[in-house]
Amino acid sequence: QVQLVESGGGLVQAGGSLRLSCAASRRTVSTFVMAWFRQAPGKEREFVARITWSGTSTYYTDSVKGRFTISTDNAKNTVYLQMNSLKPEDTAVYYCASGRIIGFNPSLFGSWGQGTQVTVSS
Repeated sequence: QVQLVESGGGLVQAGGSLRLSCAASRRTVSTFVMAWFRQAPGKEREFVARITWSGTSTYYTDSVKGRFTISTDNAKNTVYLQMNSLKPEDTAVYYCASGRIIGFNPSLFGSWGQGTQVTVSS
């Protein structure tokens, strides 16, 4: 029902920055919580950060805390993930997701974007 489109991925050197964008087709109760996940080759998809459209309930996985910032632009129905001080271990496909309840498990999110590749060189 809700279309999510990520953009902003690319190749960056360690220590550099990228800003990912997730454009949502609409904001509804089904998009109460917005989140970013990432998945490296051969690895499970893991939670990165979450936020609600009202700016509450922000949370980050420990490995990115202090380096990544999630935010929203409600006028554009867009969620951002500002990634600073990037490390090679941040290399993954990053996915935007939306859901009705706050959580960390990918199964709780009903809509997903196509993913955008982030590669951090050492």
